[in-house]
Amino acid sequence: MTATQKALTETAIQAAGDVWVVQARLRRRLTALEGIGGPGRGGAQELTPAQASVLRRLAKHGPASASELAVAEGVRPQSTAKTVVALERAGLVVRSQDPDDGRRLLVSLTKRGQARRRGDRRARQAWLARALQELGTEEEMRAVITAMALLDKVAQA
Repeated sequence: MTATQKALTETAIQAAGDVWVVQARLRRRLTALEGIGGPGRGGAQELTPAQASVLRRLAKHGPASASELAVAEGVRPQSTAKTVVALERAGLVVRSQDPDDGRRLLVSLTKRGQARRRGDRRARQAWLARALQELGTEEEMRAVITAMALLDKVAQA
């Protein structure tokens, strides 16, 4: 038996299952925190999950047409159009002509939209840091750092 065909240990199986469940829970929790206006956010209004998702996608992948956003988000173009209009009214995105195809409009983040994304990310990171500090010991937090290094190796393998 080669190293890649080595039998899985119970520990490896449990670790994989635990990572799967916890990452899904954590993702849901962090997603629920995304786009929520709160103290220190300059009165930022709460975003719908669809609006927060479009902002996240534009921040990560750059400008896109509304139809590209609809496909990427797995929703109807009409739904995406409503989302884009709401984000545009809030000053978070702008639509402009595609330099390569003047018939297409591209949606991109405004400076305000970029700042909102950075603020959302900082707020989620601060929430997670507070939760780790309140619920975990220093030793447990170091174990999380070690576990994340291992998971990063797995992700890059």
